[in-house]
Amino acid sequence: MVTAKPRLVRCWLLLLATAALLLVPTATPAHAADSVTSYVAEANVAQDGALRVRATITPDAAGGDLVQRFATTLETTGNRSFEFRISDVKATRGGADAGATVRHDAGYDIVTVPLTSADPVVLEYTVVGAALDSDAGTTVVWRLLQGLNMPVQTFDATVHAPVPFTMIDCEAGPPAAPGACGWYQGGTHDVPDPTFHDGPRGAGEVVQVTLRFAPGSVTPNQILTHHWTLDRAFSLDPLPLGLAALVALAGLGGLYLLSHRLRREPSPDITPTLVGTFRPVGPGHSEFEISDGIRPGQVGTLMDGRADPVDVTATLVDLAVHGSFLIRELPRGRFEQGDWEFVTRDAADRELRPYEKTLVEALAPVDGVPARVSQLAARVADVLPTLQGQLYDDVVERGWYGRRPDAHQASTATNAWIGLGVAAVIAALLIALTPFGLLGLVLVALAAGFGWVLQDAPARTQDGTKVMEGLDILRGQLLTQPTDEMPADKAELELSEVLPYAIVLGGLGRWLDGLAATDTDPDPDETDLFWYHGPEGWQLSDLPESLRHFITTVEGRLLER
Repeated sequence: MVTAKPRLVRCWLLLLATAALLLVPTATPAHAADSVTSYVAEANVAQDGALRVRATITPDAAGGDLVQRFATTLETTGNRSFEFRISDVKATRGGADAGATVRHDAGYDIVTVPLTSADPVVLEYTVVGAALDSDAGTTVVWRLLQGLNMPVQTFDATVHAPVPFTMIDCEAGPPAAPGACGWYQGGTHDVPDPTFHDGPRGAGEVVQVTLRFAPGSVTPNQILTHHWTLDRAFSLDPLPLGLAALVALAGLGGLYLLSHRLRREPSPDITPTLVGTFRPVGPGHSEFEISDGIRPGQVGTLMDGRADPVDVTATLVDLAVHGSFLIRELPRGRFEQGDWEFVTRDAADRELRPYEKTLVEALAPVDGVPARVSQLAARVADVLPTLQGQLYDDVVERGWYGRRPDAHQASTATNAWIGLGVAAVIAALLIALTPFGLLGLVLVALAAGFGWVLQDAPARTQDGTKVMEGLDILRGQLLTQPTDEMPADKAELELSEVLPYAIVLGGLGRWLDGLAATDTDPDPDETDLFWYHGPEGWQLSDLPESLRHFITTVEGRLLER
């Protein structure tokens, strides 16, 4: 028979065991370190300005990571910043490697040490760039405590230097606005080395120590970086502004002297070479006379160093006047554009120059059909470079230029572009790297100016300069000589010979009016003028308007090529 007593005993034993378990204390779970009990730094300033730091950091517990962010830049005035280079980073615990990692991130060097135990961590590193230069000497500034991810209960530091310091300071608190440290001392018999104390400090707060040394005692090693801004690149400070102004004034003076030299009035000792004149042949009468067979196309090329459409147009009129072909104005409707044809003639009264032969051949009839002004671009497009080259050869052959003007201009243009390119590169470097951007702009402007002056001033010889002086005299005569003094029996010929030169030198209108005034009868003059024929009903009084229209149209067609 089973009794209830054993069952009751078993129940009591179970209850006692449960109670015993409840009464046994359980182990406290581990937790990560959340503060640093002490941060003790010992720093050494070397003669070359390098700062070697050894910091002993004692966490309040094991677990987690100890992270310290070292700022590698410090903004200062004038869009500049100091740069710091941190090297030889090492972390140990009990003399063994503590497994630290270092990474760089946007202006910071970040050191991470795993806290595998609560033993102190010894962090060592070297800083270059903390020894700043100043008139008062070398100032070593460094935040021995900075960027720590835990609060610090007490901070102590000692700095050793090779020479006595002349100034000591310490600031602590938030990085943006630190205040005074707890206390600091040094330079006394009892405490020769600078000593600093502070705390407690919150996570991320700083303790910055400052020591100044006499000039020459510690070598500064600051790394000062200038940041680009528009204001800095084009600084108006006295030195950049003054230098830019000085170079601009000197450059403008050089431009003026060069331009004056290339375009200066000839010496009184230079005797002008007369190109043409109005030779008196009787009381109140004169005849137009050209020296040495100088042609209007050569005149225009000599003047500006270019064989351009106006020179070709003047040559066309000159060839017509001297019998190479007849210019015939074609009838046109009310809203039609004017046109002319070149009728070849064998009445040339002088030997043609090579460029004149090229032009006459280009305008020769095709299958008996005369060339027209409306076809001019197509007719001369292929030969125009040859014609221009022959004109350039002509002015060199006459001794007016030492070499072909187009070759001179091409060489000058190449040199001008090279000079402008070099100036632009220098300007870009000055703008990007220095506050002398204004000087760069001045250099570019001066390079462009010198290039323009040199390219616009053909290198004429002394003979060419003499002829230019003669052309100035002829231009004055064309603008002032009475147009009604030609002998009556030769007026049409003499006035016609003036026209090509007036096209390139000026005064064309008054000489056209003078030629038109020789028509004293009301009858039509379609074929009366020996070198220009008009449509039905055309009169010599229509010549000024007709020839102006002809010149404008020819130059326009030549520019179409």
